[in-house]
Amino acid sequence: MHATVRRKLNNHKRRLERRLDKTKLGGCSHPMFTARNIHHEIADRSRGMAHGGIGTIHALARHIGLIDAIDARLHLLKIHLPFHESDHVLNFAYNALCDGTCLQDIERRRNDEVFLDALGARRIPDPTTAGDFCRRFKAADVETLLDILDDTRIKVWAEQPDAFFDQATIDMDGTLVGTTGECKHGMDIAYNGTWGYHPLVLTLANTGEVLRLVNRSGNRPSHEGAAAQVDRALGVCWAGGFRRVLLRGDSDFAQTEQLDR
Repeated sequence: MHATVRRKLNNHKRRLERRLDKTKLGGCSHPMFTARNIHHEIADRSRGMAHGGIGTIHALARHIGLIDAIDARLHLLKIHLPFHESDHVLNFAYNALCDGTCLQDIERRRNDEVFLDALGARRIPDPTTAGDFCRRFKAADVETLLDILDDTRIKVWAEQPDAFFDQATIDMDGTLVGTTGECKHGMDIAYNGTWGYHPLVLTLANTGEVLRLVNRSGNRPSHEGAAAQVDRALGVCWAGGFRRVLLRGDSDFAQTEQLDR
C-alpha cells in the first residue's frame, strides 16, 4: 500500500476512535443528531460509488486467467457485437456482488458511469441481452463453465501454504429458493408450500467457495444427484493437491449404495 494512502487511512481510523470514545460525554444535554442547513454539491473531479471494490475484483479475475479461459472455452455467440462470453458471465457475477437480485438490476449498473469506468467498459449488456445469453445455455454449456471455474480455482489454490492441503471439507445441502411467480420454467412447489427451486449446493468449508451448484425443481429431494456432483467435487480437490477430503451432509445424504465406495 502506498505510504500516503496508509497515512490517510490511519488518520481516518484515529478520528473515528476519538468520536466513538465512550468516556467523552460532553454535549449530552442536546440530541446527538444536530445537522442543519445541509447543502449538496456535485463534485467536478471526485466521483464515487457504493461498490468501490469491483475494480479490484475484476483485476483479480484477469490476473488468475478466468476471463481468458471463459472466452477460450465457452462458445455461445457466433459473433461478438460487441460483447464476448466473458463479458456476459462477469456481468451476472458483478451484478450479484453489487447486491443485484435479478437481471433487471443490471440496468442500474449500466447507468452508473463510475461503475463502467471501474471496469474499463464503454457499456455492459442490458437485462434483455443478458436474458438472451442465459437462454443460449444447454446443460453441457453449464458443465463447461463449471469446469472452467474448477480449473481456475486450482490455480488459486496453488498459491496457498502447504498446511492448506491437509484436508478439504465439503459441505452438501439443498436450499429452497422461492420465486415471485408460478410459471417459470422448471419450478415447482416444495414440501413447505414454497413455489420455486431446490438447488443442490456443494461448498468447500475451508474457504466458503461453491464447488458445485445444480438447479432443480422445488419438489425434488435434497440428495437427488448429489453422488455425481460429489464425485466431480472430489476430483477437483484431488487435482488441487488436497491429501484428505471430508464429506459432510445431513442424514438425507447418507445413501447406502454410495457409502461403501
